[in-house]
Order: sequence, then structure tokens, then C-alpha cells
Amino acid sequence: MYDMGTRKRTLALVNQGRSLNSVSKETRISRAAVRSWQVRIKPLEGNRSRPCPRCRATPEEPDDPAAYSYLLGLYLGDGCISSFRRGVHFLRIACADAWPGLIDACAAAVQSLRPDNKVFRVQRQGCQYVTCYSKHWPCLLPQHGPGKKHERPIALEAWQQDIVDAHPWEFIRGLIHSDGCRITNWTTRLVAGEAKRYEYPRYFFTNKSSDIMRLFTDTLDAVGVDWKQPNSRNISVARKASVALMDAHVGPKY
Repeated sequence: MYDMGTRKRTLALVNQGRSLNSVSKETRISRAAVRSWQVRIKPLEGNRSRPCPRCRATPEEPDDPAAYSYLLGLYLGDGCISSFRRGVHFLRIACADAWPGLIDACAAAVQSLRPDNKVFRVQRQGCQYVTCYSKHWPCLLPQHGPGKKHERPIALEAWQQDIVDAHPWEFIRGLIHSDGCRITNWTTRLVAGEAKRYEYPRYFFTNKSSDIMRLFTDTLDAVGVDWKQPNSRNISVARKASVALMDAHVGPKY
């Protein structure tokens, strides 16, 4: 970002009849920039990206905490942050092609967190990576670290827990959309000596990280959902009232 003094001095050289090329070489300012100043010397409003809420003098919550809670769930399930260059990082959330609505919801949540950054959808076999470059993903998602999530401790910071407490269903939805599902189970019962088939819905959540599993179940407890853990990697929600509650706030992937 060049100040007004630099812009005016540069345009003064051009007004002397010199070529854009010679002015660019002398000032080390690109010809494209000089040419744009000939049309409009003042910088456009909003040219500068909005500051990261966590990097302000007094750190604040993201502007859209509900979207953040949902994105946090997606990230803990199917997301990763990688270094790019010059301090820039890129966030990737893997979304199956089978759920186009989920892909749209993921992209919208990412965009709401970094509204001045472009969100990309990178197609891979069977899935799309919703991707966005920013210097601030490690600030917003401090669970980022070397190695796989299930091989290192995962804990929420106090400000993140406050957001999850305020928006628990968004967090649950993000986790279900990443590493969970809603399925229909069936069983048979003898009625008057005849076997009859009964179907009932159930939610499952699967993750290798015991810490992420605990974050999920703690949040289920907070909203009054009964759950069971049939093994170390799976959480099941099968009671009729709890499934109805999940249906009202989460629902199947789409």
C-alpha cells in the first residue's frame, strides 16, 4: 500500500511526459499500479483486508461465532492446515461429492471467517477440498500442529469453548457433517409368531482421537442428547427422543 505522497510524486514524473516504463524503473513501482493511479489516485475503500479478530490489541471472537462453531467441527473432523509461503497458510476441508449442500455450507462458513480471502473448491476423486489461503488460520484454529490429530492432544482454548457453549448445535453439526452420519437400522421381531421388520434411524460419529470424541460427547451432554460408545472409535445416538432432537438441529447430510 503506497501513501498519497508517493502516488502524487510518481504521477508528477508521468506528467512531465516520461514513459510509464522509465517511471517504473526509477521508482520501482509497477507500471500497472502507476496506470491505475492515473485513473484513481485514492485507494479503494476495503482494499485492505480486515484484521484477524484474534490478532487485535484485545483479541476478540470471530464476527460470526455460529459459522465458526460449525467450521471448527468440520476442521476437527476432516480439515487440515498447511504452510504455503511467506507466512501464509491454507486451510483444506475434505467434502465428499455425494453431499453438495454440505460443500456449499462449508464454503460459506470459511468465507464468513475470512471474508476478504478467496475460497476455492479443488476437485479430487470422489471429493472436493474447500480451500482458503490466509496468514491467520493458526490464530483462528489453534489446534493446528504437526502430525495427525489423533496422535497429539486436542483441546479447545477458553474462547473457543465459549463459542461452542453458545452455539453447540453448530459444533455438533460440523462434527457430524465431517465424521458422522445418519443411517437407518433395522431389526426383526416376532409378532403373533410372525417375524416383522422394523426400521429406526440412528446417528453415528467416528473418530480416532479420544480428545475429539470427548468434545463431541461433552457437547451432546450439554444439549441433552443420550449417547452410547460401543467401541473406542464410535459414538451412537439411537434413543428415539435423542434422534428426534438431532433431526431437529442437525439432520442427514445433503
